[in-house]
Amino acid sequence: MGRVWSDENKFQKWLEVELAVTETLAEAGMVPREAAAKLRERARVDVARINEIEANVRHDVIAFTVAVQETVGDPEAARWLHYGLTSNDVVDTAQALLVRDASRLIEQGIARFGEILEKRAWEFKDTPEIGRTHGIHAEPITFGLKLANWYAEIRRDAARFEMAAREMAVGKISGAVGTCTHLGPEIEQKICQRLGLAAAPITSQVVERDRHAQYLSALAILAASLERVTVEIRHLQRTEVREVEEPFGGEQRGSSAMPHKRNPVSSEQVSGLARVVRANSLAAMENIALWHERDISHSSVERIILPDSTILADYMLHRTAEIVAKMRVFPERMMHNLDATHGLVFSGQLLQDLVEHGAPREDAYKWVQGHAMAAWESESSFQDRVAADANIRKFLDEKALAHTFDLRRQLRAVDAIFFRVFGRRSAGEKSSAAR
Repeated sequence: MGRVWSDENKFQKWLEVELAVTETLAEAGMVPREAAAKLRERARVDVARINEIEANVRHDVIAFTVAVQETVGDPEAARWLHYGLTSNDVVDTAQALLVRDASRLIEQGIARFGEILEKRAWEFKDTPEIGRTHGIHAEPITFGLKLANWYAEIRRDAARFEMAAREMAVGKISGAVGTCTHLGPEIEQKICQRLGLAAAPITSQVVERDRHAQYLSALAILAASLERVTVEIRHLQRTEVREVEEPFGGEQRGSSAMPHKRNPVSSEQVSGLARVVRANSLAAMENIALWHERDISHSSVERIILPDSTILADYMLHRTAEIVAKMRVFPERMMHNLDATHGLVFSGQLLQDLVEHGAPREDAYKWVQGHAMAAWESESSFQDRVAADANIRKFLDEKALAHTFDLRRQLRAVDAIFFRVFGRRSAGEKSSAAR
């Protein structure tokens, strides 16, 4: 990803646009074919020379064209470089090529992370864990459900990003104010096709920046999804919880003062970097409103936010994928924590069963809540307290109460949910999507 945004690659993409223009114009009879052939054969990028010229002329595209013309060694051919173009014809169209390359890497990272989430979701499909709301024990889930939930979100991220990347894959050779005055819309279409891009239907001097804002927003949402995963891992790694632990290297050290520490530093890093990507998306939205047919206020911003956000997204995907692939999971601890409240997590099922068997809801709620609060305060068995209550036993016999407190009953829909998410009923089946 770093190479995509290097100065060398940026100028190569500029040259790619310039050569596509001259070759298309040569085919149309507007530029001598010999000149286009010589430009293709001889034109080269010299970053140091471009920077040297720019220090004097203070215009990067002029510095680029002068430096490239020098490498051609034939003034007659060189004079056709940049024919009929304005700077942003080159810069915006080449930027679309850069974003396309960056997007492919991010799409690969999303796909790889999705595969890891899917694999680990099936691994822990039937591993009971306590579900938490507001940080408080709620009802049982499985750890596989948590991973499947992340997988489903990453698939949505993939779809959002694919759409945003497609909207960015447009070029423009429409001139100084978007009127196609010098080369015409047909030539613009052919040049963009040559580069594998769609021609923007209408532009000012620049491709409108709502496309860029959508792209950065998709990256920001992706980063937030990765943060969601790592925030959860951070919580589950807390000493009092210890259900999951991110990878910890053999020579890794957690603290300069406390040798026992194994801190979730990788997850914290991802959480922190997500803030940067989100902030960059706001800067992209600020770039939408430019003066008239263009000003240059967006340019300096994009030189930072496009490379930084794609590089960060690529890195965060790699980092989070490694965390999830190699994290340690402690099923016994999950079960220990699930049992920590002595059966309170079945209170909702008990309330439902009582109502189903004829108890007035308000009365049932008071009975269940009263026993729940007493069991919580005294750390005693909720099930035992309930079983000794004559009001409750009037509606639920011993067999019915056993059904109420059956963990398998709580998790009976896991298979159906996995089928909805993955399109299959077991880890070994091929998904409908794969078929």
